[in-house]
Amino acid sequence: MNIAANPVIEADQTIYLKDYQKPSFLVDTIDLNIQVFDDHTVVSTKLVMQRQTAGDLVLLGRDLELQSITINGKQLAENEYVLDAEQLVISNAPDQATIETIVKIHPESNTQLEGLYQAAGDLFVTQNEPEGFRKITFYPDRPDVLSVFTTRVEADKKFPVLLANGNLIEKGEAGEGRHYATWQDPTKKPAYLFACVIGDLAVLKDSYVTSEGRNVALEIYAEEKDIPKCHIAMEALKHSMRWDEEHYGRPYDLDNYMIVATSAFNMGAMENKGLNIFNTSCVLADEEFTTDAAIMRVQSVIAHEYFHNWTGNRITCRDWFQLCLKEGLTVFRDQSFSEDLQSAAVQRIDDVAVLKAHQFPEDSGPLSHPPRPDHFVEINNFYTATVYEKGAEINRMMATLLGKEKFRAGTDEYFRRHDGQAVTVEDWVAALTAGSGVDLSAFLIWYNQPGTPKLEAQGEYDAAKQTYRLSLKQSLKTHPKYPNLKAVPIPVALALFDAHSGEQLSLNCESLFENGVKDGVYLFDQDAATIEFTDVTSKPVVSLLRNFSAPVNLEFNYSDEELAFLLQHETNGFNQWQATQTLLDRILLNDHPADIYIQAMLNTVPSLIAHDPLLVSRLFDVPTEGYLASRIDADYQPQVIQEKRNALLDTLARAFGAQAKEIYLSLDPKSQADFSQAMGTRALKNIMLTMIARQGDESAFELAEQQFKNTANMSERLGALRVLVWNDAPQAEKALIDFYLRFKDEALSMDQWFMIQAAHPKADAETIAYLTSHPDYDLGVPNRIRAVSGGLNANPVNTWSFGVQHFIDLAKYLDEKNPIVGSRLLQVLSRWYTLAEPQRSEVKAQLEALKPIVKSKNVSETLSSMLSV
Repeated sequence: MNIAANPVIEADQTIYLKDYQKPSFLVDTIDLNIQVFDDHTVVSTKLVMQRQTAGDLVLLGRDLELQSITINGKQLAENEYVLDAEQLVISNAPDQATIETIVKIHPESNTQLEGLYQAAGDLFVTQNEPEGFRKITFYPDRPDVLSVFTTRVEADKKFPVLLANGNLIEKGEAGEGRHYATWQDPTKKPAYLFACVIGDLAVLKDSYVTSEGRNVALEIYAEEKDIPKCHIAMEALKHSMRWDEEHYGRPYDLDNYMIVATSAFNMGAMENKGLNIFNTSCVLADEEFTTDAAIMRVQSVIAHEYFHNWTGNRITCRDWFQLCLKEGLTVFRDQSFSEDLQSAAVQRIDDVAVLKAHQFPEDSGPLSHPPRPDHFVEINNFYTATVYEKGAEINRMMATLLGKEKFRAGTDEYFRRHDGQAVTVEDWVAALTAGSGVDLSAFLIWYNQPGTPKLEAQGEYDAAKQTYRLSLKQSLKTHPKYPNLKAVPIPVALALFDAHSGEQLSLNCESLFENGVKDGVYLFDQDAATIEFTDVTSKPVVSLLRNFSAPVNLEFNYSDEELAFLLQHETNGFNQWQATQTLLDRILLNDHPADIYIQAMLNTVPSLIAHDPLLVSRLFDVPTEGYLASRIDADYQPQVIQEKRNALLDTLARAFGAQAKEIYLSLDPKSQADFSQAMGTRALKNIMLTMIARQGDESAFELAEQQFKNTANMSERLGALRVLVWNDAPQAEKALIDFYLRFKDEALSMDQWFMIQAAHPKADAETIAYLTSHPDYDLGVPNRIRAVSGGLNANPVNTWSFGVQHFIDLAKYLDEKNPIVGSRLLQVLSRWYTLAEPQRSEVKAQLEALKPIVKSKNVSETLSSMLSV
């Protein structure tokens, strides 16, 4: 992107936001003719272009075999253009130019899963975000070039499904044994949203009538055996369409909406206009074959990609630095949607748990970057938790500050101003400001600087004056690339509780700055501030950052007793969980005694089970070893953290004693019609089963064996299998064989089979070698790679011992085959510098030895950043 007059783009060139220039030419229309053959594909392209600014006509292209090129009907000789590995440049092009090219490409040998590639024997699909379209044809492949696409797809009739974006306008015979289909998308879009699918797939059909009366044909394409697993996704799609109309006033705009499922896909899913391509893990859902968490994820991702139709497609990014504009806003929208599907408190807990497990460590390590980066070498490396999850939190903060009505007014103004445009973060914030009447420009600071702010708070009660003063201070860890970090606006949602009755108090307060507390939210946008609450008759317990109102690290001088109080009396379910997590952090990282936490759990859990079993299951969350590691900046010893965590879990299990089995036996998910309640009951049931096993009660193995045999629900089956396998129960081997034979033809279920074994706390190098040499392990399928690698990484002790070589070997292999996945897997090792010696130096040496071996921009940039510490 960001092309100057006539540059040669270097493979490792750093691209800077400050250098953005408009493209010299725009594309009014593009006509594509894609002809698929067994050993190659021919792509004929016609571009109707017009000049926008001075400069050469630049078409980007990679791995293309140019057969011919004409401009305004004239064939160009080789000396009339400049062609290199990245682009085709025509100097002195006329202001109105019709460019026609014919290229040959090879999707059948494309292992990088970008552009057009053969996903399986009978399926060709595309992935063009961010820069895959240039691997299909020569084009100004940048998000600020929007065009009307007309696509003709031709293939052998052994591929009965021929799909592309938009509406089907024609289909027919194309010679002996071949056929074609022509599609037209009436909405202008950038090339990254182009998609086509050629294959032999079955289809699930339904329909939806929009609020405008448009009858939309809904289709989900998958393998024949997987069609029964598409019904949950179909219902989620219809729910999403209705939800977006009700909450944002956004009806769908085409006559059809299609989803295609494939396992050979690097991403979770892709929002191509009207033709979404999904990883099977994000579309196939069935209680027998997928877990409750997977079902929730399917519904969330279906919604996410659908919501992109307006926040990403109709309004898109001006350049890839603005990626968080579409992704952060759409993640916030899908999180809000998911709050309607289950306990809103639990949804928030789950979202924050992901943020803290992935984004906070990213923000504190060498891969730290602003939600809107200001430079990159390979944009694929910036599809990160910071862009997605932190981007969502910025939108949530603005929505929290505005309230529902003003936020809706702001989004209405955004859609009114920018429909059909490629825009920036500044455009988004300006539209929200104009529509709501509230100046939000200060939130741009969040987009432009890295790091997780630290919010320090202190409370002081004056019994004589009956006042409670809350002092706030914010700071950011210094960053070598961003020396001038500024204070950010932090919405601090808060409440006061009577320490004796547990009742929530009214807030009467004065701020020493102009911002007051409104609707329980204080906008803290200074380096320091103080709020004074009046008419407080006794020392209260303060609840801060309710519902996690800002993505910051909170430090407050709570006593352990106050945290236990909040666990028992807080009316916000998220903050009950947060109080528990803070207590657990102190126990595991600062050696606080566990007694107060244990007693608070014993007091809280029994009465809450009937009301919200899903929330109870989350209260049993103990921070993972990986999260605890992210809180340690030096001399990290994985074995020490593991031992402390296991000791706490053992203490908790013993404290619940016979109650654990009583609770387990009382839980009956089948008796609950509501999916969310049943999901919570299953989650709690599995936790109790694990606790019984931790007590050393071997009846846990008999209960687990019965649960494994008698259920038709994957969450219950895997919960039982985990207890058997991770405790090396006598029944474990038989259960693993039974699971394999039962599900060997179900790829997503088999991913779980691989993961459970890889995540065994006592797994060793031989375990991983067995799994990666198994006939069902396939390095060409990202899901299977992630199943083993993700399971291994669940145990940092293993990751930082034999696991280092596993991830380095994967990066070496995938560097050429699939550098996107290779780069992301290598990031598992990004916090190597926090390890205690001699492990730190040993891992560093292994990473440095990798540096001269890898060649791709993806892996090289990641590795360089990791070693820059």
